[in-house]
Amino acid sequence: MKAPLTAGERLAPQSEPPPGAPKPAGPATPRTPKRKRNVFVRAARGFFGAILAVVVLGGLAGAGGLWVAYQHFASDLPDVEGLRNYQPPVMSRVFAGDSRLLSELATERRIFVPIAAMPPLVRQAFISAEDQNFYLHRGVDPLAIARAAAFDLLHYGSGKRPVGASTITQQVAKNMLLDSQMTLSRKAKEAILATRIEENLTKDRILELYLNEIYLGLGAYGVAAAAQAYFNKPLDRLTLAEVAFLGALPKAPNNFNPFRYPDAARIRRDYVLDRMAEDRAITQQEAATAKAEPIVPSAFRRPPPIPGSDWFGEEVRRQLIARFGADMTTQGGLMVRTSLNPVLQTAADKTLRDGLMGYDRKYGGWRGPVTHLMLAAQDFDTRWPSALSEVQRPAGMLPTWRLAVVAAATDQEAKLAWLDQGGERRGGSLYLSDLGWARPVRDGKPGAAPRRIADVMQVGDVVMVEPPPPASAQPSPPPPPPVRGRAQAAPPAPPPPKLALRQIPQVQGALVAMEARTGRVVAMVGGWSFEQSQFNRATQAFRQPGSSFKPIVYLTALEKGVSPSQRFLDAPIVVNTPEGPWRPGNFELTFNGPTPLRLALEESLNLVTLRVAQYVGMQAVADNAIAFHMVDSMPKVLPAALGAVDTTVLREAGAYASFAAGGREVVPTLIDSVQDRDGHVVMRASGLTCANCSDPSSAPTLVDERKQIADPASVFQLVTMMQGVVARGTGYAAGKGLGRPIAGKTGTTQDFNDAWFTGFTPDLVTAVWVGFDTPASLGNNVTGGQLAAPIWHDFMAVALQGRPVLSFPMPNGVTMASWESGRGTVTDAFKPGQTPGASGPTIGGGGAVASGGEGGGGGSTVVHGGVDTSMGGLY
Repeated sequence: MKAPLTAGERLAPQSEPPPGAPKPAGPATPRTPKRKRNVFVRAARGFFGAILAVVVLGGLAGAGGLWVAYQHFASDLPDVEGLRNYQPPVMSRVFAGDSRLLSELATERRIFVPIAAMPPLVRQAFISAEDQNFYLHRGVDPLAIARAAAFDLLHYGSGKRPVGASTITQQVAKNMLLDSQMTLSRKAKEAILATRIEENLTKDRILELYLNEIYLGLGAYGVAAAAQAYFNKPLDRLTLAEVAFLGALPKAPNNFNPFRYPDAARIRRDYVLDRMAEDRAITQQEAATAKAEPIVPSAFRRPPPIPGSDWFGEEVRRQLIARFGADMTTQGGLMVRTSLNPVLQTAADKTLRDGLMGYDRKYGGWRGPVTHLMLAAQDFDTRWPSALSEVQRPAGMLPTWRLAVVAAATDQEAKLAWLDQGGERRGGSLYLSDLGWARPVRDGKPGAAPRRIADVMQVGDVVMVEPPPPASAQPSPPPPPPVRGRAQAAPPAPPPPKLALRQIPQVQGALVAMEARTGRVVAMVGGWSFEQSQFNRATQAFRQPGSSFKPIVYLTALEKGVSPSQRFLDAPIVVNTPEGPWRPGNFELTFNGPTPLRLALEESLNLVTLRVAQYVGMQAVADNAIAFHMVDSMPKVLPAALGAVDTTVLREAGAYASFAAGGREVVPTLIDSVQDRDGHVVMRASGLTCANCSDPSSAPTLVDERKQIADPASVFQLVTMMQGVVARGTGYAAGKGLGRPIAGKTGTTQDFNDAWFTGFTPDLVTAVWVGFDTPASLGNNVTGGQLAAPIWHDFMAVALQGRPVLSFPMPNGVTMASWESGRGTVTDAFKPGQTPGASGPTIGGGGAVASGGEGGGGGSTVVHGGVDTSMGGLY
């Protein structure tokens, strides 16, 4: 029987000697399980080999997949090369002539600041808050991605917002090159673009783009606009706490708005301060001090607008778009300097409104209340404030006016109540003695003057009133000394303020003022209220100028050698037309016989003007009208000589400026110069140039490059005659009391639809028009001399203050001489060969009927069928 094997014998491998090998001598050696061990090793090697193969194949497949994905996402990505010279959209700014800000033109409110001009703390605040490793990574921050992924996994399902890991470079790629959709596809493209941006741009350039491009709430794009929007400060005046607050905004501008969520804004600001201290941009003590500061936002407040300048600013905007395009105008960072004079603009706005209100009171009557509040008498005192606050403010209501409700009324007095801007109750009175103008309109016409308050308003009516301006603060007189043994009476209550009843006129008007020599427009008003209507009646409304066109006719005659004392026949004239005979007349319906040219212009005689036009020919008149830019084209018919053509207030002002400039072509301009964002002048008003303004060692010399469109001597003769219009003719109301040489001309169209006065001194031209948007009569015998001339006078009384008294310069070759006109002694300019007061045979006496043939010298005139034969000018 064999002895049992030991443990060593059982575990010893059993191996056979190779064939032919000698068997070992002696007792047998213990054997181990060799075959089993080999199987285990082979199995292990196979298992790990399979795993390695899977890993390698998976890696290759993953790499291939990543390569395919990269090619897929990178194939249609935008080129980042353009970012080298990219400039963010920057608003354009328009300035008045005194450098006051007139308007800002922008689709995005942004103020571009170069990185070199940006305070270091501003840069560091955004780096600490958004991308601490900005100067270390190459566009994508793996550590930030891992940290964000870990946080998001740990807080999955907790309702917390996922933490982002986008670098500043990735945000630049997203904001400037990609859309804002939150998808994996966009994130992949964002990462690829970020690496490309880092390869092409410096870190400072990337940061500059980011800080000027990012939206930070309140309509502000970029840090400079945000500093203005939240603190009304430039960047270099921000405190550390304010800088840190701006750095807190990119995460969620609306959620950290300090005006709405001050606590959230403070918490986020403190977080940014901690990050800045962690990055050693500031010390812990500076951070603690800044945290102790409250966030005190200060909303950006633009300077108050220049009254009435909206039309001027809008016309500038239209011209910029026409010249540079909409994108360049609103995103190009243009610096636009205009000719607007704020003092004159304010005066123009006020005088035109006063004139329109004066006309409305005299001819318009009272058109009734804004609305009526249906309130029970017992509830009136408690309910009127809420009911009145719901009444919509009418468009065109002036800022100083208030909506007031009639609370009580007697025959002679109405007590009104209104709410001031703070919502406080106020009260005042209207008196019948001040309401004589408020004649109730019935059937479209004003009736009789009111005899009691009830004829104008009832209790519950809501009307527009103007309270008196607040009295200037004055020290109160000391109280009287007390009297022993007598109770002191309370001081009497002040009387309620006396109100003025107001209504928005239906009539409209326009005013343009410009420098006579240069054409620089210094004031422009396009109507009663820009809020009510943005239609600019100074530049967009084409109206008949009436008799204010006549100087063009008379200048044409003077250029053909006609003397101011030459007589033309003032007598009836008949023009045969296809529509029948046309019989024009003078405004006064009188005839003066042979009349000097000078008096015919002073008195605006239609019949003489028609004979002058016949004498010189309508072709010559049209050529002058076009040369002076009064019109672009016009029919060669007699009614056109009386102003039956269409022009604008701005065009007529420019034509009269050419008179004041001695016959030089004057083109009205609103823009002096335009600079691009780099400071280069890209536009400058033409006409006058400075030959050596860049040389500080010599005096500047102005070179007038404008065309001479009329003979200076003839123009001076016309200007002298037009001075008579103001001194003794139809324009007397315009120059009354101004005490300086003024030339001008009134204009009134057929049926009294338009009232004009355009006049000038040697240095300032102003044109005024009044009329209805839909042509309608201003009233019987309402002329330009009665309506437009007083408005012109009131404006010029302000505009001429402080200006020297100038005379119109006389050109060489003319002689000033006085002569007897038959209606007094007048002084005129005469050319060589012209005898003062002398006249050749009266012109126009041989042909009272014009029926065929175009010609001058008193010949006949064809009036073509179908043309406008309205009288045009009346007065």
